[in-house]
Amino acid sequence: MSETVLRPPFDRLWAGRDPFAEAEALQGQVFRELAGRRTLRTEIDGRGYFVKIHRGVGWGEIFKNLVSLRLPVLGARNEWRATERLAELGVDALHAVAFGERGGNPAWRHSFIVTEELAPTISLEDYCRDWARIPPVPALKRALIARVAEMARRMHEGRINHRDFYLCHILLHTDPPPAPDALRLSLIDLHRAQVHARSLPARWRRKDLAGLYFSTLETGLTRRDLLRFLRIYFDAPPRRLLRENAALLAWIGREAARLAERYRRKILPAEARNAAT
Repeated sequence: MSETVLRPPFDRLWAGRDPFAEAEALQGQVFRELAGRRTLRTEIDGRGYFVKIHRGVGWGEIFKNLVSLRLPVLGARNEWRATERLAELGVDALHAVAFGERGGNPAWRHSFIVTEELAPTISLEDYCRDWARIPPVPALKRALIARVAEMARRMHEGRINHRDFYLCHILLHTDPPPAPDALRLSLIDLHRAQVHARSLPARWRRKDLAGLYFSTLETGLTRRDLLRFLRIYFDAPPRRLLRENAALLAWIGREAARLAERYRRKILPAEARNAAT
């Protein structure tokens, strides 16, 4: 089993060559280096690209994920399929310019994906970090909430769930500077995303929404802000959507609280230890 897609400039640069060897040979700033996965930033003709190379996770990792009721990530295909589908839906996201996959054994499949760097940008996690202390311009906050709600609705209606749908994985483009009537957001970190053949299963939708809500808990959003998001996401007036989705919204609240508690117990102590060293 082998598949390769090359778009400019890689169709020209790698013409007649082994694209897997060329991807492995790319050099640049390494962001992640594991036994079966490598992520780096490289530059070609003055333009930045991110490269993710998967060399297989092994049967042990696959079984460990399955026993924990998690779906293992076997390579770059998830991200490739998600970027292609999101483009079809009109949702701004990573733009893939090269993809390759080979090998029939799922435990040792070799794959890569190259995406264009999105710059200049800032994650919504960083952009909204001080909102609770320094409230943003109301019109800008309303516009951002509307754009995120539209992105989530299109993604889910298009049968995609992200699995890591947090503010840190939504980038705000800063050129030109953000303004209520001129906002551009892009979705990133799609390596765990799923594209479903039929409608999106309810469990995956609610997990995405709970993750997103959890990531906003420290931003100072008001009940009115949350209702604005829900009205756009569900495309329904507040009273009706609250009545028809009461059980879903209650579950999302409980799950977001659980995620926040896990973050306090695990992530914060680890960050404190790292700061001390």
